[in-house]
Amino acid sequence: MGTLFGTDGVRGIANYELTPELAFELGRAGATVLSKNNKHTLFIVGKDTRKSGDMLDNALCAGILSVGGNVIKVGVLPTPAVAYLTRYYGADAGVVISASHNPFEYNGIKFFNGDGYKLDDLIEEKIEDIIARSINVASNITGDGIGQCLREEASATDLYCDYLLTTIDERLDGMTVALDCANGAAFQTAPKVYRALGANVHVIGNEPDGVNINRDIGSTHPEKLQKLVKEVGADVGMAYDGDADRLIVVDENGNVIDGDQTICICAKMLKDQGKLEGNRVTTTVMSNIGFHKYCKEVIGCNVDVTQVGDRYVIESMRETGSMVGGEQSGHIIFAEYTTTGDGTLSSLQFVKAMLNSGKKASELASEIELFPQVLVNARVDNEKKKAFMHKDEIRDPEISGAVKEVEQKLEGEGRVLVRVSGTEPLVRVTIEGKDIDVIKEMAEDLAVLISRKYS
Repeated sequence: MGTLFGTDGVRGIANYELTPELAFELGRAGATVLSKNNKHTLFIVGKDTRKSGDMLDNALCAGILSVGGNVIKVGVLPTPAVAYLTRYYGADAGVVISASHNPFEYNGIKFFNGDGYKLDDLIEEKIEDIIARSINVASNITGDGIGQCLREEASATDLYCDYLLTTIDERLDGMTVALDCANGAAFQTAPKVYRALGANVHVIGNEPDGVNINRDIGSTHPEKLQKLVKEVGADVGMAYDGDADRLIVVDENGNVIDGDQTICICAKMLKDQGKLEGNRVTTTVMSNIGFHKYCKEVIGCNVDVTQVGDRYVIESMRETGSMVGGEQSGHIIFAEYTTTGDGTLSSLQFVKAMLNSGKKASELASEIELFPQVLVNARVDNEKKKAFMHKDEIRDPEISGAVKEVEQKLEGEGRVLVRVSGTEPLVRVTIEGKDIDVIKEMAEDLAVLISRKYS
């Protein structure tokens, strides 16, 4: 991994770290690397609802056009919609301007290849190399060689929603669904799909103003959705993040069902339907111990474990043929339908699991016993962060020693996971164990030690 790209594209504070100049260079270098030697490559470009999206969209597209690439701008749409539309239009690549669950002042740029998958590390390194060496890849492109913005043949929103409707063969008449769209990219698409299926829909987080995306709402802040579910008597609630590639479910009692539980529930549905190819599920090192127990003891399947990041989950799934995988945070991939995490599609699969089982959301979730887990973020200096770990190994002897002490205290009935955030100036400390108060104190002590040495 280079210096620009993190675990999910290039991300930073808009107009400070992620400037229009950098967006232009990313567009120019990305179009060059992904061109496949075509005279006019085709890029699909979408964005979430952040105020900075227009600025970065125009700069990025200018870079693409300057090296002969053509662009179809699809406007505000979920990240998975751009991945789908890239395949639909037979484009060379897709680009999403979004910082996912981060606050509005951040933004990001992430690429998809022509098959709708996120780029692997080697491709990202080629893009970075062009930028780092200030190679003028557009020096000989003039006249007819310059690209242009094309008009899409149909409404991108309608194309994506129509596709989502093909992934569920059930009607939702009589079901009450509460949706939290995080004032982000799903604010139009998710309600439209659920209403088309006949559900009685209640929505919050569907009034974006450019600065309220993810603000105390969405998959990282489900409290308002929990309250709404109970107020309207919803059968289930669905919370998405800013770019709508994550899903957090809320049951009919207002309790949160996280990504681990949702994956388990959907994997069991696939197993019951005879669709769990290879009898395997894919997850990351962040998955709860209870996830592994349920997969092994109830579903009777194997679990493949990857490093954190849905791109790594997807890479593993493509190698093994796994049909479902994802992250505790709510990125869930259904290989039959999509090439990346899709919050709305995942929520439809969860609803399908409810209907097929005849059980309430709370009943399905209660079958998966999760160990208490605490996550504490240690704020660090971005430059120092890079020296903290190497290939998941902590370089600092004092901190690695402190981690070993905590592991000994857990006595095999818990675990410690320390990892560097790929998108923020943070080191994340996660501890699982039986006693929530004990592990919380342990995590906070480790976070304080890390911040003191690396901030």
